[in-house]
Amino acid sequence: MNPYQNIPSPSYVLEEEKLLKNLSLLKRVQEEAGVHIICALKGFSFHKVFPLVKQYLHGATASSYHEAKLVFEEMHVKAHTYCPVYVPNEFDEIQQISSHITFNSLSQYKFYKSKMRSDISYGLRVNPGYSEIETDLYNPASPNSRLGIPRDLLTDKLPDGIEGIHFHALCENTSYTLERVLESFINLYNPLIQQAKWLNFGGGHLITRKDYEPDHLIQLLKNFKAKYPNIEEIILEPGSAVGWQTGVLTSTVLDIVPNGDFPTAMLDVSFTCHMPDCLEMPYKPAVLSATENGKFEYNLGGMSCLAGDFMGTWKFENELQIGDQIVFDDMIHYTMVKTTTFNGINLPNIGILRKDGTFELLQSYGYEDYKKRLS
Repeated sequence: MNPYQNIPSPSYVLEEEKLLKNLSLLKRVQEEAGVHIICALKGFSFHKVFPLVKQYLHGATASSYHEAKLVFEEMHVKAHTYCPVYVPNEFDEIQQISSHITFNSLSQYKFYKSKMRSDISYGLRVNPGYSEIETDLYNPASPNSRLGIPRDLLTDKLPDGIEGIHFHALCENTSYTLERVLESFINLYNPLIQQAKWLNFGGGHLITRKDYEPDHLIQLLKNFKAKYPNIEEIILEPGSAVGWQTGVLTSTVLDIVPNGDFPTAMLDVSFTCHMPDCLEMPYKPAVLSATENGKFEYNLGGMSCLAGDFMGTWKFENELQIGDQIVFDDMIHYTMVKTTTFNGINLPNIGILRKDGTFELLQSYGYEDYKKRLS
């Protein structure tokens, strides 16, 4: 039976049972390694389930005032906040709703130093000097990165009031990549690590992917903690790992055009509006009804007027018909958070497929949502 058959199209559908499986694994790693795993909103902002996430993880991390406010209002905890640059008229409010604040540069630290408070723990983001991310768009640790302070701009002493060090160098990587990043981080920043109270190892830890080895991560973290007993808190902040393989984007075939080498099934969704990572990474998403050796091959085209609103071809056992459902897999992390209303195209619905098989529609959109984003 198709669990998505009666769900309105188009819809992002979070599957509760799959989310719980991810959260359980993350909680095991957190407890066995003795670290804090927090949810990165830039990758997973499905705030309807924040109360559930809070039962398993230690909180959430924000990269803007609005993300920090969402953490505070919907998870009811103070955020770990890192912004590449802070907006002056937002900083006081950010301090009200944050437990940790990380500065991206020494100039930002100096600018806000007079406002630093005793009830907040402050840190600096540094460039660890090593990354294995192949797509430059997603590589925060390149030599010319604007994110994080290079080693040559720091002395061997943490600035006054700074208790933590934050780095981020992963993107859907394994614990073995983290191990190599840590070697570089230690080589560069060992004197500063010895003075810190907490370290944030950033995101990109794809702990819930099938080929990930969580036990290796646990041992790696234990070994690091043993080497630096002064560190009171180690933080990991994955976003993808929380929402990995937890849901889909449903769509419907509205038309089939015969142009070109393959017919194109025109959908009621858009790659550029609703699945932008497919074009930015780029990557070809899995379609649940497609098969490797299907007899009928189609382009799947988005409904915007952008010429490049498509992503390759898929094969199907049967010819597609107008009205057929097309379901894109793994569309909850880093997809919902990037949607746009380009071309005036409506945003997909948002809902949850509960453990008992019932569907709960949480959000739908219309013209006013499009209009109020413009002027």
